[in-house]
Amino acid sequence: MSSAPLAPDHFFRFACLFEASLSLIAIVLGWVLNVDPFADLLYSETAVTNGLLATLPVVLLFFALQSMSYAPLRYIRQLLQETMGARLIGCSKSDLLILALIAGFSEELLFRGVLQPWLEQVTGMMAGLLLSNVVFALVHAVTPLYALLAMVMGVYLGLSLDYGDQRNLMTPIIAHALYDFVAFLVILRHYRQTH
Repeated sequence: MSSAPLAPDHFFRFACLFEASLSLIAIVLGWVLNVDPFADLLYSETAVTNGLLATLPVVLLFFALQSMSYAPLRYIRQLLQETMGARLIGCSKSDLLILALIAGFSEELLFRGVLQPWLEQVTGMMAGLLLSNVVFALVHAVTPLYALLAMVMGVYLGLSLDYGDQRNLMTPIIAHALYDFVAFLVILRHYRQTH
């Protein structure tokens, strides 16, 4: 029995549902671990500004990595174009933004809203930051290099949680969502150029 890839419109719905389900997992896991995933999610103009500013370095790094001819990076680009690009082909920019917002919110709620605070309580601040992002890397282990890049990104997002005068989950949510949106646009553009 062959497993055909999901059609682009089905993929968008599936991806949104999958990413949104991570919020439910965060809530259940938070309940089990006695960690409120929403405790540090506070709207403030400072957190929004910090999130926007925190997006800039990771987007610049993304574009720098896009221009490198290092073979493992080329392989990741090709893999993302063939898997994500083919499935995002039917998506509008607003679809991509919706998916990026859901992914940014849900993944940050799980990893920075539950896992990192819990591990910090159990192991200390630095170990909690690193261990939560080892898990983040393992979940994103498309290739060993991709997992390493995801860990670096996760540590960066984990550090952004505490940027400013108080811990605020809004900052990494915004940075993650905007980064994903830019990455989706670039992957889709490259896929269209090559197919």
